Amino acid sequence: MSTEADPPEITPPPTKAPASPVDRIQADVLRAQVIEVLRTIFDPEVPVNIYDLGLIYDVAVDASGRVDIRMTLTSPACPVAESLPPEVESKVQRLAAVSTVKVEIVWEPPWDPSRMDDAVKLELGLL
Repeated sequence: MSTEADPPEITPPPTKAPASPVDRIQADVLRAQVIEVLRTIFDPEVPVNIYDLGLIYDVAVDASGRVDIRMTLTSPACPVAESLPPEVESKVQRLAAVSTVKVEIVWEPPWDPSRMDDAVKLELGLL
């Protein structure tokens, strides 16, 4: 008669506690502050800030002050490809509630003028 050993118990990894409403509010307020800062950074070729130009694809903020920004440039050959991401990181890092900033440059989806805010399109005569 063969006996099979009981399979070892598998303990699930600890789950992160859901953010409290206060944490979520703090993160939302910080996200709004980050967006305000992004609106002070301008593309040198177009007189429009990088947020309204549509170069910012995502701003993720958590209650600990971590900020993750996914952004693109108007083209891979953009003359500020080396300087713009560090400028974004530096200016966002100045916010008191920010603990860390990570700026990721992405090329997919590629930027095109349809990503611009409608008010910007109107200002530039594209509407």
